[in-house]
Amino acid sequence: MQSIKTYTFSINNKSYSLELPADIPLLWILRDHLKLSGTKYGCGVGQCGACTVLINDNAVFSCLVTAEQINGKNITTIEGLSDNGLHPVQQAWKDANIPQCGYCQSGQIMTAVALLMQQPKPDTDEVDRMMSTVLCRCGTYTRIRETLTQLLKDKEIG
Repeated sequence: MQSIKTYTFSINNKSYSLELPADIPLLWILRDHLKLSGTKYGCGVGQCGACTVLINDNAVFSCLVTAEQINGKNITTIEGLSDNGLHPVQQAWKDANIPQCGYCQSGQIMTAVALLMQQPKPDTDEVDRMMSTVLCRCGTYTRIRETLTQLLKDKEIG
């Protein structure tokens, strides 16, 4: 029998206190308990990156992080980047028409946001290294790299 405890955390600047099993993945807390479906379930084993969210501004795979590990943390999902979907990275994705099937794109966007928060002027190798953590079945990597490069030239992200 799983032990149920109360965990307190913030998601998209809203505080939550939920009774949960210690080992329930954040992905299921987001999707099943809070009905935030922007974070996608891809593989469930930390291999694809579709479920990437920010925890304390660091990109993490939400399928690998448990309720116990998020206690007291600040989490941002794709829904929390902006009220209207116009965060500079989201807008750049739209302008470049990056998504094809779109399934990995919330993970791609959250990874790009984390990269730009940690390294405001990353070089090409840093972009490739960070963005390679999210798999794209459609192969949009070239458009993602070009879009991030252009975004870095055009705007300040913060």
